[in-house]
Amino acid sequence: MQITFSSAALPKSGAIIIPIFEDGKKTKAYNDVDTKSGGALERAIKDSAFEAKKGKTLEILSPGELTNSRVILVGAGASKDFTALDAEAIGGAGAAKVLASRDKSAVFAINGLSAKKIDASELAARIANGARMKSYRFDKYRTKEEKKDKPALTKITVNTNATGAKAAYADHDKIGDGVFLTRDLVSEPANILYPDSFAKRCKKLVDLGVKVKVLGETEMKKLGMGSLLGVGQGSERDSRLVAMEWMGGKKSDAPVVFVGKGVTFDTGGISIKPSPGMGDMKWDMGGAGAVTGAMAAIAGRKAKANVVGVIGLVENMPDGKAQRPGDVVKSMSGQTIEVLNTDAEGRLVLADAMWWAQETYKPKTVVDLATLTGAIIVSLAHEFGGMFVNDDKLAKQLKEAGEATGDKLWHMPLTKTHYDMIKSDIADMQNIGGKGAGSSTAAAFLGRFVKDDVAWAHLDIAGMAWNEKDTATIPKGGSGFGVRLLDEFVRANYE
Repeated sequence: MQITFSSAALPKSGAIIIPIFEDGKKTKAYNDVDTKSGGALERAIKDSAFEAKKGKTLEILSPGELTNSRVILVGAGASKDFTALDAEAIGGAGAAKVLASRDKSAVFAINGLSAKKIDASELAARIANGARMKSYRFDKYRTKEEKKDKPALTKITVNTNATGAKAAYADHDKIGDGVFLTRDLVSEPANILYPDSFAKRCKKLVDLGVKVKVLGETEMKKLGMGSLLGVGQGSERDSRLVAMEWMGGKKSDAPVVFVGKGVTFDTGGISIKPSPGMGDMKWDMGGAGAVTGAMAAIAGRKAKANVVGVIGLVENMPDGKAQRPGDVVKSMSGQTIEVLNTDAEGRLVLADAMWWAQETYKPKTVVDLATLTGAIIVSLAHEFGGMFVNDDKLAKQLKEAGEATGDKLWHMPLTKTHYDMIKSDIADMQNIGGKGAGSSTAAAFLGRFVKDDVAWAHLDIAGMAWNEKDTATIPKGGSGFGVRLLDEFVRANYE
């Protein structure tokens, strides 16, 4: 999708998209287009039930005396409450209408649009970013799709007098690349994306200046990663551990480390899942996908910070060699784990990945992301990622980053009781708790692999990595959740 910014006169073809606030005050762009159309916009509003509430649209085909195909009015809500995320929603709503048409180009006419909480350049950039986010499609395996079913839109222009809009958009563009990378990874089928092929995609980040290390099973065995390797031992595909290093800050600064769960397909192992919905388990690597996309975004915009992304990549399959319920494994930390449920495997992967990351990079802060528990969906539905922390300052920083980007988090409980619930009769711990608090006991398990002097957050994104329906800027499918969150967290606290 080509995104441009221009102050030139509006084109005479294609679609024109105009945001409008519900307080009735019209922008210069609206008044100009209405005049040129012979009042077609005002007539359409009066003859319809259109109210300029957030997300509402009114499409006017062949508008009056204009030669454009359509004018699309997009509700912006109340001007006093208007935010940067609202601007992105305008971009998404407008783009969605054009993507459903046969138009090849569209212009957002926003001259005169202003809001108290966002300057004109950033407003234009955010509208463009929302349009781009909504334009994503994963269609590489469709070989017989009819032309009429494919969007024709290839160019979006934001018509604005704000001279800094292009520069303001540059960072959003790089972050968008990271979001799209994550969406691609999460959307790939498991016969295409497995531990080794995932690691090879990570290596492409070298082009952005990222240093990439890949550990194979031989190296991990020497390091004592029995927890991670136990998960993948039933698969014909070897497990991998990948580290992606971006050192854009001072050499003396300890890096912030992100760790992602990368179960490229999860059958549940011997504790096999029911068949309905098992195909969805191709995206059980959503945490690793988010970390990879975040590293692409951070490196793409040349962040002045030291950041490392570590992902544990395994495939959880039932096999004669597979891990059994009741097995005991020894983690890299030296702690032993009684595996009572082989479908509680992501935490076993993260245990060794987190310990290795701390041993290798000596970070002061570690944030892990994982599609870890169905219990978090019971608690938070698909509205928030669950956040578990050992540090209140870190919780505040992540919550603020989530609010700024729309990757929202909810602070969940993690107490001594949850740690007590994973005590084992025969090992240092077991990999599941009782019937209740499944997300908190999973977090407590991970907490056993965090060093005393490290600020740590666990983000359970099981309800957020995949969208079952379209939202303002995210089509159905892989959401890219976590990329913008982690990028903003770095920007606000480490640059």
